[in-house]
Order: sequence, then C-alpha cells, then structure tokens
Amino acid sequence: MSWSDHAIWWHVYPLGFLGAEHAALSARSAPVHRLPALTGWLDHLVSLGCNGLALGPVFAAETHGYDTVDHFRIDPRLGTEDDLAELVERAGERGVRVLLDGVFHHVGRSFGPFADVAAHGARSPYADWFVPESDDYRVFEGHRHLVALNHAAPAVADHVASVMEHWLDRGIAGWRLDAAYAVPRPFWRAVTDRVRRRHPGAWFSGEVIHGDYTAYVTEGGLDTVTQYELWKAVWSSLNDTNPHELAWALKRHNAFLDVFAPQTFVGNHDVTRIASRLREPRHLAHALTLLFTLGGVPSVYAGDERAMRAVKEDRVGGDDAIRPAFPADPAGLGEEGLDVQRLHQALIGLRRRHPWLVRAHTRVHTLGNAALSYTAVDPAGGSAVAVALNFGTAPVTAGVPAAPWAHAAGDTVIEPGSGKAVLPPLGWSVAVSAVAPD
Repeated sequence: MSWSDHAIWWHVYPLGFLGAEHAALSARSAPVHRLPALTGWLDHLVSLGCNGLALGPVFAAETHGYDTVDHFRIDPRLGTEDDLAELVERAGERGVRVLLDGVFHHVGRSFGPFADVAAHGARSPYADWFVPESDDYRVFEGHRHLVALNHAAPAVADHVASVMEHWLDRGIAGWRLDAAYAVPRPFWRAVTDRVRRRHPGAWFSGEVIHGDYTAYVTEGGLDTVTQYELWKAVWSSLNDTNPHELAWALKRHNAFLDVFAPQTFVGNHDVTRIASRLREPRHLAHALTLLFTLGGVPSVYAGDERAMRAVKEDRVGGDDAIRPAFPADPAGLGEEGLDVQRLHQALIGLRRRHPWLVRAHTRVHTLGNAALSYTAVDPAGGSAVAVALNFGTAPVTAGVPAAPWAHAAGDTVIEPGSGKAVLPPLGWSVAVSAVAPD
C-alpha cells in the first residue's frame, strides 16, 4: 500500500473557514496571518481519525480563490509562505499530510500573464497562453472573470509543473486539481509525468464531476478522481428510499476500483451539506456508514462531522453558506453535533482497523424496496466487513452470508449464525469477521 491508501482527509476551505475578506486586499495592505490558526485544529482532525488536511485555494486571488492571480504567492488574506510552511511542519509532526488546491484550468483577469496580454495583445510574450474568442478570450463555463488557459501551449505546461514542484519542494503531499474534467487529459499526463520524476510520491486527485473517470487515471496520469456518481447515489437513494440506484452505483464503483481508488465524499465546498441534503435526519448514519465502509479514499468536509447545515444556491454569493467562518478553535463549536462527531470517530476507527477497505469491492446480498446489505472481503487476509441498511420507515430483514460476525456499529446485530439482520425503521448495522464468509 502507498501512503495515499491510508489517507482520510479533513477538507477545509481556508478563505471561508478563517473568516477572510471576500475580495483581495489592496496592494498596500500587510498580510493577515490567518493560516497559523489552522494549527489549532490539527488535534481535532487527528481525533476524528483523519491524517490528511486538504486545503482549498491558498494562492493570491481576486475573490473566492478560484480566480488565481499568482500561483507562487500565498493570498495575503491568509498570510505568507512562512505561515504555510509552519502549518505543513506542524501537521507533519502529527503525521498529517497537506494537500493543496491547484486551479490550473483558468485564472483571474489580473493574473500577470493575462494582464500583459490584455495590454499588448499578440505582441505579449504570453499571447499563446490564452485563446482569443470573438472580442475576448475563452473563459470557464461562461464566467468572464475566469479566463481559461491554453493547455496546448508548452509554456502553460511548464508553468503548471513549476508551480506543483515549487510547493511539493516545500513539503506538501499532493494536489487537488480543480476542474480537471475541463483540461485535456494529455496535458495532465505531460505535467504529472514531469513532476513525478522529481516527486515520485506526489498524489494527484482530479475534480471530475462527469465523464470517463478511469481515463483521467490511465490516460491523464492522475491517481484518483472525485466520485461524484457515488455521492449523488448515496443521498438520492436515501431520499427516494430506493436502494436500487445505489446498488447500480456500487457496480460502477467496483469497476473503478479495478483501476484506482476513487476519492469518496458525502460533502465538500461545492455542494449542499449532507445534513441539509438528506430529508430524513436519521439517514445521516446510513450515508456515513457507506462512506467509511466502501472502497476509496474518503474525505470529510469541515463541519460535516458536527452535522452542520447549509444549502448551496445558484446565485452570486450562493456558496457563502456552505463555506462559513469557524471559531478560533474546536472548543468554540460547543456541544451541538457531538453525537455525529462520535459516529465519525467510530466509523473511521473501524476503517483504520481494516485498511484494506480502500480497494475493497462490495458484493450486494439483499436488495429490496428499502433494504440493502453487502459485504467487502480483504483479498489478502480473508477478513470481512458486512453492512445492512434499512432506508425506510417499516421494519425489514436483510442478510449476508453466514460467518462469525461481530457487531461493530449500528442499532441492530447481524446474527453470526445465519447472517440475518432484522432492521427496525431506518435501522443499520455493521459487523466484522476475521474469517470471510463462504
């Protein structure tokens, strides 16, 4: 196993989490040293059972961080390069790796090379970095303030590789690649091959919402992509009391696992929080059980471990609610949601005891109108995990093959002799066995 097979990420959107201004500071303003405050959250991360800190954008930008103006400079609203280096060092002392968010599909309009092109046109040395379209330049999904880079230009590949190497040299573990789906896969292959020659242990996770997930790994050279198909199937199946949708997604998920370990999640900085997405609050335990017992590299979006609620809206400022400011330290969270935090700890603890789950295929045994049960077996050692879920409000019976099952979590016991579980309304159960079922 590589280090990434043991990774469980705690995902933070720093500009929001740390209460930064919504727009860039003036050129005359001194940096505001906010990043060091994240050091006070590292013990919280570790107490959950996580060992990775996945940071949203930290580079100089115009507003929300995805409009980068300088990939080599920390946003002054967050601090300085020394602040990031200190955070990486303090994280490393706790065995925590740091992942940075690389926005390499597009840039803000005040990005230095684009500003030069805007001023000098075809005479600019950066003219081939961007693609002219009508009276402007190609942009990202209709957003004029996000100018798309020309990924056919060798200089753009050189720039992106240089940025990646610069920060990997300073101790980060890898990159989340924003809007990876909008970048040609050969570009990713060229860049990642180059960077791996200097940093063979670097990990690359691409944001891929739709498309050929596997191709971004086999052709693009990435290690993984975001598993949006599974994310959607989890909350949609629970809301519709329809485990058939999830069972279909699990077949797809198994196929991905033949090639790579997808990055799994039930929440991130771009979507409505899972506690708000689910119509039935008791389904949150089901969603978390799925996240931590299915194959993949899981991540927890900061605040979801306390069942924070917020809805993403399709408007200017519509992300603000899901990217709030947090208190100075975990004590400021108070007591609300502690039961959900403890559930995270229990399920992550179970996963830590069965690290082979990262690449485990699932086999569905019961698939009814409201019932789903499945097992995952360690191909190397024969141990197994069994899960039984009741999506509905009437009791159901679900089963898995007989084995010496030991209860691990949930409100119901899977009987070791028969493998049967009689699940109460919205009930769930997780069991483990040192011996795989027949």
